[in-house]
Amino acid sequence: MRIRLCASLGALCVALGAMPLPAQAAPDQALARQLLDDLIASNTAPSGGPDTRHAVGLLVDALRAEGFPESDIHVVGISEELPSLVVRYRSPDPKAGAVLMMAHIDVVEGLESDWSYPPYQATEEDGWIYGRGSTDNKAGVAMLVANFIALHREGFAPDRDLILMLTADEETNGLSANMLGTTHRDLIAADFALNTDGGGVIAGEDGAPLAFVMQTAEKVYVTYAFTASDPGGHSSLPKPDSPISAVSRALVALEDYHFPINLNEISRGFFSNWSVVAPPEDRALLGAMAAYQPGDTEPEGLAANPYYNSLARTTCVATQIAGGHAENALPQTARAVVNCRVLPQESAESVEQRLAALAAPHGVQVETVFPYMASPPSLPREDVTGPVTALAQRHFGNIPVIPELSTGATDGAFIRNAGIPVYGISAILEDPADIRAHGMDERIAISAYQRSVAYWYDLAKAVSTLD
Repeated sequence: MRIRLCASLGALCVALGAMPLPAQAAPDQALARQLLDDLIASNTAPSGGPDTRHAVGLLVDALRAEGFPESDIHVVGISEELPSLVVRYRSPDPKAGAVLMMAHIDVVEGLESDWSYPPYQATEEDGWIYGRGSTDNKAGVAMLVANFIALHREGFAPDRDLILMLTADEETNGLSANMLGTTHRDLIAADFALNTDGGGVIAGEDGAPLAFVMQTAEKVYVTYAFTASDPGGHSSLPKPDSPISAVSRALVALEDYHFPINLNEISRGFFSNWSVVAPPEDRALLGAMAAYQPGDTEPEGLAANPYYNSLARTTCVATQIAGGHAENALPQTARAVVNCRVLPQESAESVEQRLAALAAPHGVQVETVFPYMASPPSLPREDVTGPVTALAQRHFGNIPVIPELSTGATDGAFIRNAGIPVYGISAILEDPADIRAHGMDERIAISAYQRSVAYWYDLAKAVSTLD
């Protein structure tokens, strides 16, 4: 089947023609489920200590038992407690460009006191699997490993190497992905990467698929600190512009400021095509954003919609604050952490200059805490969009494939920075009004998980089979 871009990068349409797809065969759903249950039972949040190492050990044991050679299994990490796993599924042609497949083993904390179910135990109820990481992103880990094993077991011979990359700290600082993209780039060198931790399938109110979302770009994660200091003194003798007051005023100025709307080809296309899944009341705003040109009046309602607003501009928000040293003393210091999500076409310098201009009138200094790292958009390519779209229609029906700019950050940012295009394709069907990743009672529908396992099984065959 031949793929052409429709009007913009916002939607991919299937044109008439024939694209060879891999013969349909059944992945090992039982193995995929067992691996998911085992992974959820490992506390791979920061509080879990050695559990990440234990989870990696389970995966390595499963791959060794299937016969993957030791020379193709690499456990590398930034520390003994945070190992990452890289596995190569070899083709007969070592010179053919490889395909990297990504997921992350770690999760955010799940507090048992907040949950209705044990967060570090897979609990099945009413067609759902509950547990921390069930969607973000242990489902991705389990399905990739299960499919590697299933393909190896059936004797599938790819035309190009498939590489599995499972990282240990995506939810904190991403140092593992950064290390693999730099120090160990030889282990993951590929023509492109497919990331289970991005995109998704949007479900309608009736649960039917409406659109298949593919992440092709993401905003850049940068963090700053607003700081102020003063000799302080006795609280009975207050004076104006204490460090806490100064930082507070700077934060109010930041909240009142909106970075300019700055659409790129991906975000403009997204606004053009998102109406297929958006509620009717959003469609006027979507149309206005699709037509927006620099200098136009900002469309009404944009700033009030957190998601659309974040797609349209760089955003910065205060996320932590501290100050003062005693109840009865004037503060000597105050510090606020400001997290920014920067559009990939904008520079760190431009953002930092804007923040400094907002803070300076209040006597507040701006310092970089987590530096900017470029993450260029991944342009559409036929050997990705072709199989992704054809298989989306095979598994989910005649729905559009919509590239997106992700407002959040993934390991894909580090891999793009290493020169490897990344495409986020979770293929998990979810109701956008009930996404529980990072929240309480995280869950995945069993049917959605099985569907995604099957999609990725076919995708691995398709992208590794050359004409």
